[in-house]
Amino acid sequence: MSTRIQILWYAATIFLSSAILLVLEITAGRLIAPYVGVTIYSWTSIIGVILAGLSLGNWIGGVMADRGAGERATGITLVLAAVFSLMSLWALMVVAPSIQESSLDLISSSFLYALVMFFIPAVMLGIPTPLLTTLALHMDERTGHIVGRMHALAALGSIVGTFITGFVLIQYIGSRNIVIVSALILFVLALPFFRKAKPANYVAALLVSVLAVLGTWSAKGFENPCDEESHYFCLRVVDASESVPYGNANALILDHLLHGINHQTASGMLVAPYVHLMQELVGYHFGQQEQDELSYFFAGGGSYTQPRAVKAIFPDASVTVAELDPVVTDLVQEKMFVNIDGMDIVHGDARTSLQRMNDIKFDVVVTDAFHDIAIPYHLVTQEYAQLVKRRLSENGIYTTNVVDSFPDPRMVKSIVKTLSSEFKYVDVWLDTIPDKPERMTFVVSAQNVRPIQGDRITSQAGFERHWYRISNPLVATGTPMEDIPVFTDDYVPVERMISTLLLSKQGA
Repeated sequence: MSTRIQILWYAATIFLSSAILLVLEITAGRLIAPYVGVTIYSWTSIIGVILAGLSLGNWIGGVMADRGAGERATGITLVLAAVFSLMSLWALMVVAPSIQESSLDLISSSFLYALVMFFIPAVMLGIPTPLLTTLALHMDERTGHIVGRMHALAALGSIVGTFITGFVLIQYIGSRNIVIVSALILFVLALPFFRKAKPANYVAALLVSVLAVLGTWSAKGFENPCDEESHYFCLRVVDASESVPYGNANALILDHLLHGINHQTASGMLVAPYVHLMQELVGYHFGQQEQDELSYFFAGGGSYTQPRAVKAIFPDASVTVAELDPVVTDLVQEKMFVNIDGMDIVHGDARTSLQRMNDIKFDVVVTDAFHDIAIPYHLVTQEYAQLVKRRLSENGIYTTNVVDSFPDPRMVKSIVKTLSSEFKYVDVWLDTIPDKPERMTFVVSAQNVRPIQGDRITSQAGFERHWYRISNPLVATGTPMEDIPVFTDDYVPVERMISTLLLSKQGA
């Protein structure tokens, strides 16, 4: 093999190994999403662990190069990278039950998942770059040229791995298949480095790989918990018939959050108390007899439970739904008994979609785009409240839900304070008042014309339920309102406001 071809071979190996490392990093977010969701903390854990492993691998690779390691060492490293990448699926299935049953908070859980699954693969994939760069330097006197090329190819590989995974692979191949294919590529990539080795080395490498496959298979690591994987979510539909008083029902789970329950035949049934409440607030605001021809805008479709109910109960109502993920819309039509005929569906960001509707006014705007404690920052700011206000009719009402910790829900308080800068009447509602600290789903309503009367409202349709207005006691207890920030596009400290959930078992 000529020197030129050998250097190009080393360069290609660096490019591909760096690409696969970023493929694994992006895929990691999807793999752990069904267990801890997708938050800034899960991504911080993943990125931090991968970079730590890469740094250690680079250092080890440099030491190995100084001690005379060559192609065979590179081959062994790539085989180990393949094996440990594959075993990340095994590790997930082994550690997940223990972590879920533990009292660890969300941040610690995210970090442990990332550490156990991807630290060692990152270390292995960090070794080839300095090792092969050093080998190439022995073949070419242009030191700067070689070092610059290898570093550039490592960075370019990382870029390619990032884009191809996020834009293509996850949705069309699936996260577990990505890991399997990555491991296979690494194994094939390693084989030429054993060209001068004894046959026993090939047999040993193959045996280790087979054992990794068998171990992962026995732990059910190849089984995908998702029915569908989109650019945004791991989507599952499960039977929820036990949650309804009669008949059959299905539930939609996005990542690890139960997002909604739809009855097969009773389209107007609102099983979740908070969804039921958001519709009841519309009835209390307008009066039951005035709901027939209202216009609704839903920021977030999810299981389409409330839009479906509105169209079932009030066929003449106008319903517009902005759902970011078209795969969600397809799945709920297929498995969640949703018929979108008569709805205006916009697949895109809710705020951007609402911004573009310059000449349209809505009677009701509902934000139901929060996924567990993963909160889209741009849907809680003052600028978004201003946009909602502009798109509402004069007598319109805005409702949203948010998960927070009772009795001092600082996130809810920030939303109240932010909405109060634009709306005259802002209230917070709960279906029960806990007697101990607890994670709860709050509903916030805002309007400008008149307040909803009474501190306790009773359902006028559907299940017999009661809800309580807790606005006044909420602002009078716990963190003083003067210490609560107004969210703006430039300042949205969401994680600080929900730190109780992030740092305790309540959020896990």
